[in-house]
Amino acid sequence: MRISADVRQKLLAFQRSEITEHRIYRKLAGTIKSPENRQVLEHIADDELRHYEQWRAHTHQDVTPSRWLITRYFWISRIFGFTFGVKLMENAEGKIQGDYAQLQDVIPEARMILQEEEQHEEALLGMLDEERLRYTGSMVLGLNDALVELTGALAGLTLALRDAKLIALTGSVTGIAAALSMAASSYLSTKSDEPAPTRSGAAGKNPFKASIYTGVAYIITVGF
Repeated sequence: MRISADVRQKLLAFQRSEITEHRIYRKLAGTIKSPENRQVLEHIADDELRHYEQWRAHTHQDVTPSRWLITRYFWISRIFGFTFGVKLMENAEGKIQGDYAQLQDVIPEARMILQEEEQHEEALLGMLDEERLRYTGSMVLGLNDALVELTGALAGLTLALRDAKLIALTGSVTGIAAALSMAASSYLSTKSDEPAPTRSGAAGKNPFKASIYTGVAYIITVGF
């Protein structure tokens, strides 16, 4: 099938996107301990490679992946969690899927590829069983409480002491003491709650881990 130069350029862009995402998913799969989540990512990586080959059948040209995007999404996923990184990547991919729909009349495979890309999003939603997500509430609790309590304390100290170093020292001591108090409260609160199983059937939040997430979030806010 002959394709126009404009369509060919779009297909080459699709190829670059597919091969880049293939490398990202493969790299992320190698860092995930959960067999279920790893299997889903490997399956999606295989589909992305197959999509690349389907586009290549029309362009007859190989393209290289974007090393910048691979590095970017890999480290975003390592720092903020693979769920955050993958969903961020899928949101960016959603813009490209609109171009897939425009080529359905020209490239027969475009419709099937678009359907598979949508299935990827559903599969990703089903693997949202990451420890960091389970303790998001504990982190938000620490951040919110620190912002409210410490801001009020610092405002009062500033008016009373008027010495920057003394205010910083007193505020730090107050913040660390409050962080320990909030961590203990989070521990008792989580321990008293009925543990809810996760999607994978694992136990709910661990009280000790919940207290650590709350306390660390509080101390980080104190530091800022």
